[in-house]
Formats: sequence, C-alpha cells, structure tokens
Amino acid sequence: MIQLNQIITQVTEVSKEAGQFIRQERKTFDPDNIEYKGLNDLVSYVDKTAEQQIVKGLELILPEAGFITEEKTNNRVGERYNWIIDPLDGTTNFIHGLPTFSVSIGLQEYDELILGVVYEVNQDECFYAHKDDAAYLNGKTIRVSNIPTVDKSLLATGFPYYDFSKQEAYLKMFAELMRNCHGIRRIGSAAVDLAYTACGRFEGFYEYNLNAWDIAAGIVIVKQAGGHVVNFTGGPEVINTREVLATNAKITTEMIDYIAKYFN
Repeated sequence: MIQLNQIITQVTEVSKEAGQFIRQERKTFDPDNIEYKGLNDLVSYVDKTAEQQIVKGLELILPEAGFITEEKTNNRVGERYNWIIDPLDGTTNFIHGLPTFSVSIGLQEYDELILGVVYEVNQDECFYAHKDDAAYLNGKTIRVSNIPTVDKSLLATGFPYYDFSKQEAYLKMFAELMRNCHGIRRIGSAAVDLAYTACGRFEGFYEYNLNAWDIAAGIVIVKQAGGHVVNFTGGPEVINTREVLATNAKITTEMIDYIAKYFN
C-alpha cells in the first residue's frame, strides 16, 4: 500500500521543478515556436519538455504507475496506478504572455482519483491534496467558501475553443448568470479554476469538453477542500462525460438548475 502523505511531498517538488523550467523559458520564448494539434489547440517545445521532466520525476516516485499525458510523451498504462498529467495547463496564456498557467498532476488508483497537485507557476502557489486528508496551499489548509447562493457568488468558466456544438446554449446560460452573480471569470486554465474554487476565491466553476489531464488533479483538491464536483446532470462521472461543475457545496443544486435550463 502506497503512503500518499509521503508521495505528495515528492510530487509537489516535481511540479515546482517543472514550473521553474516553464517560468525560465517564458522569459525568452518565441511565439513562432508553436505547433497546432487542432483548431486553436496550441503546443510548444516547453509543454513537451516539461512533460518529459515530470514523467522522469514521477517514475522515480512510483515505478509501477502508468501515465495519461496530454502531449503523449509517455502513454504506458499501469495496471493499478496511473499519473494524469498536464505539463502546462494554459498554453495559450503562456504563448501570449498572460501570467496564468499551471502544472497539473493527478494520480488515479484503478478508477478513483486519489491525489492531486496544481502548481500555479507565476504566483508560486502549490495546491495539493490526497484522499483522507485536507487540501493545502503552500502548506496551509484550505477550504471552499461559505457563500450560500449564486447571486452572491463569483464564478469561473472556460470558453470552447474548437467544439462549438453547444455554443448557443453556453452563451445563453452565460448571459443569465452574468445578471445573477457577482461576476464570471475566464482565466484560461481549468486546473487553476478548480484550485481557486477549492480555496474559496471562486464559489463555482463549470466547463464542458475537458480532458482528464485538465481536471484530474483539481477534482481531488476541490473534494478534499469540502467542495462538490459533478457533471452537468449532478452525477459523479466527470472524466468520461467531459463535463465539470465544481462548487463550494452550497450552490450545487442552484447551478445544476441553471445548467438544466440550457444543456438538458
């Protein structure tokens, strides 16, 4: 049986080392050095190199584990454990010089997410949690907010960048929420959105068409901070549905009602 309280310290160090590399490369990065994986889906040598660095570090921590990685630098599947990695969540921000991007590392045991680390590079903020313990930010315990209703909430979301099939419904819901909350932020990193929900900066975050590496780590952190993470119908399956609603647990039902008006 692995000791998560020991492993998580090592994983945070791996995330910070990758973050240091990313931060250094940002100083001299040439936007011409980008590739397109798909429509508006950008990648650079920084993503790939950071992922290789992370994989190398994690292999030393848990040699039997496999990998689910965004840049496909290692896709060896583990029988019991798999790391789920986004080496640079917020690549578009990075490329354009916007200072919000993160390293996201989750650990899955069979089908259960059991550990998550999100390192927000520019703020030097490391969010982390594992099952059966609290969630932390730079060593201090964090909790979701106590705001009870949507009208008093600050929310976060992400805009679709290649799958626009639900765009009309999305914008209608966005417009209604704009009139009925303190505001909606679009930071550009789902991992950071989840981490900020966990520490009470946001009351809720919703987005669709996300991949496992975007949200795996953040899901663990939100849950261990006392929040809810569900799909758009309120069910527990988030990874496979590619829908995520994360809340402070107070506004979950109200947010599901908003979503149901436009997405179901």
